[in-house]
Amino acid sequence: MPRRRLLAALLPSLAILAPGAIVLASATPLFAQAPASGATPSPEYQARLAAYLAAREPYEQQATAYWDEVAAKRRIRNDKRRIHAPVLLEDYVLEQPPVYSGPPRPVDPNAPPGPGPGEAPPIPLLADFLANAKQVFDFVPDRPSSELDFKRAYARVASEAGLTRDQIVGVYAFETGGNGTYDMQAGVTPTRPRAISPAVGYNQLLSTNTVSILAEHGANILATVRLKAKGLNGPAKVAFDRKIEALKRMIAHSRTGPQRWGDWDKMAKETPAGIGIHAAILDRDIGPLLQVQKLATSVHFARMKGYMTPLSAPELELMNLTGDSTGLDMVMMPAEFRSRVPTANFFQQRGYDRNPVARRTGVVAKLIADMESQMARGAQSPGAKDLASVF
Repeated sequence: MPRRRLLAALLPSLAILAPGAIVLASATPLFAQAPASGATPSPEYQARLAAYLAAREPYEQQATAYWDEVAAKRRIRNDKRRIHAPVLLEDYVLEQPPVYSGPPRPVDPNAPPGPGPGEAPPIPLLADFLANAKQVFDFVPDRPSSELDFKRAYARVASEAGLTRDQIVGVYAFETGGNGTYDMQAGVTPTRPRAISPAVGYNQLLSTNTVSILAEHGANILATVRLKAKGLNGPAKVAFDRKIEALKRMIAHSRTGPQRWGDWDKMAKETPAGIGIHAAILDRDIGPLLQVQKLATSVHFARMKGYMTPLSAPELELMNLTGDSTGLDMVMMPAEFRSRVPTANFFQQRGYDRNPVARRTGVVAKLIADMESQMARGAQSPGAKDLASVF
């Protein structure tokens, strides 16, 4: 299965809103029942619902206890690492999570149209990112003249940031299957228009990543883009200056409000401006800077935490995929632990439940082996070979 179909499942939260729908989606509580247009539920539906609730309640109790323990163990490991204490095998949950095997929640035939209980609204597509960028920031990305043109820019920026060809090609091969385009969105194909995530590009950058990167590293990105304007004149200079002004507006907006991941996440998912900011990843000058910054931040984070060994491509991808802290938790795990520690230790319940790879591999050693295998296969694809050739 192409890696891009699975990215969203590995992340803890996927509630993305379409432009104009700026109310945060929240999961309906298990036992809460909303009225269905005033209609009386049928006896058949009531019976099926009762059977579902009877099966689901004991599972929820077991699952809550399990995932609470996972969270508690994660806090213990984080505390130990802060004081440079050794992390022991007992600091992980060694049992696999409980599995729900009962009937699915029935669909109320009288329910109004729209997302059902626990379902998120449709995820914005490229057209939504572009429309909001134009409307809010008067920004239209400069698209590359070809895929190879974007790859050259991406490889140049990556090399300047100290990233290696093996790291970049490995991440690309895993995230896209080895043939991804600069504007590829997770889950979208010519025959399937619905996205599974707002993730876009060679390392599948999330909209929240784009907002947070501009908030934290916007000054450096702006300075780099400004250097490209030197030597331009005439209409080209005018167009580039407009792009710079739009980028400045996006950076300024990303810095409004509290500067925390949760707030950036809400901005990226709930507001037209946040949705529009993600269009910057499509720009031939800005997009490579954003994607490389995400990976370079992971390398810096590992060094800051005392992991001085150069990250392999699978190790860098673990951090790109699950977040720096969670990924480094796996990277720094003693090798002898990896075959015994369940992958569930590194996810929240919702992300784990929606991730077939984490469930299938079961333990960290098998997860890493699966990633290495996918990277090796993807590296033989034409797109990965093209990316390798431009370094």
